Formats: sequence, structure tokens, C-alpha cells
Amino acid sequence: MNALGRKRTFTENLILQVDAALKTLANSAVATRPNPAQSPNPALTAREKRLSAQCMRVNHAGEVAAQGLYQGQALSARNLAVREKMQQAAIEEVDHLAWCETRLIELNSHTSYLALFWYTGSFMIGAIAGLIGDKWSLGFVAETEHQVMAHLNSHLDCLPAIDTRSREIIEMMYEDEARHATNAITAGAASLPGPVATLMRLMAKVMTTTARWV
Repeated sequence: MNALGRKRTFTENLILQVDAALKTLANSAVATRPNPAQSPNPALTAREKRLSAQCMRVNHAGEVAAQGLYQGQALSARNLAVREKMQQAAIEEVDHLAWCETRLIELNSHTSYLALFWYTGSFMIGAIAGLIGDKWSLGFVAETEHQVMAHLNSHLDCLPAIDTRSREIIEMMYEDEARHATNAITAGAASLPGPVATLMRLMAKVMTTTARWV
């Protein structure tokens, strides 16, 4: 719904998606919640800083992909309530983008140079999922969030123990992703066929491995 209380047209929704894409790819995300990284910035060695930057760059790339997925689904979702859930989740994920960007700056590093590719690919998957049906679209959300949670857990294990700032961000992101997955399941998400979930994991592996370096 728009400010006038009427249902948005497809064109209006498309404009919103373009605006969201430009903001995501411009690395200009603005968080609506305080940054969970409250610990002092630790004195990392060059190796520790490189490792932390790689983890946060992968996390940022994942959030760029999540934006594309949610915005694609919001564009093609048939049910207004589902569309609004997608848009709300995308708004919450903007916080993750902002927090990861801030941490990468602190680490004197950069976001993935392939952000446009991550966003576009995920947007197309989200739009197709929405066209297939809302329960499958929600199923993609639930599966994606579960896979993201697994990646975040692995990053908690590999981060330098001294880097509490990155750890605090990842822990908050994990909580949010778990809530989004639960919301999708509660809203009626269908369980994806095994081959589809496996393909999603393979695609995620390509992204995380590539974004670590590029």
C-alpha cells in the first residue's frame, strides 16, 4: 500500500525496486538500528585484518544477494501480505548492509566488486519464485535464510578471536536471519525439493568463494 492507502501499481513497485537496487549497489545503506559492534576496535595483525575483511566481504555480498532476492519476490508476489513481508524483510536487511560496510571501512577493505552480478542473479531468482507461487517464494526465503545462518556460524568459527566487533555484527545478523526464516515458514513456506536446495547451496558456494577475494 502507498501513503494514500491504495494498492501500488506494477509500475510503482518497479520504480521502488530500481530505487532499492541503486541504493544497495551504491554502498550507501543507512541503518535504522544502532550498530551492534560496540566493543573497541581491536589491534589486529595484518593477517587477522585480512581474514576478518574476507569474512565481512562475504557477509556483505550475501546481504546484497538477499536484497535482490527479496526485491524480486516483492515485485512478483501475488499476495499483498506476502509482498509486504518481503519488503519489510528487505528493509531490515539494509541494516546488515550498513553494518558490514562500516566494518569493512574500519578494516581498510572493500565490498565485493561483483555486487551487480550477485544482486541481478538473486533478483531474477526471486522474481521467478514469486511468479511460480507465494508458498514457493516463501520456501526460497526459508531455505536461503537457513543457508545464510550456516555461513554466519562458520564465520564465527573462523574469525580471529580478538575481533569482537565483527563477531557482534555477525551474531545480530544471525538472530535476524533466524527470525526471517521462522516468519517465512509461519506464513506458509513450502519445503523445496532436494535438488533445488542442493543447487542453491552450490550457487551460494560459488558466491562465497568468489566474494572472499573479489
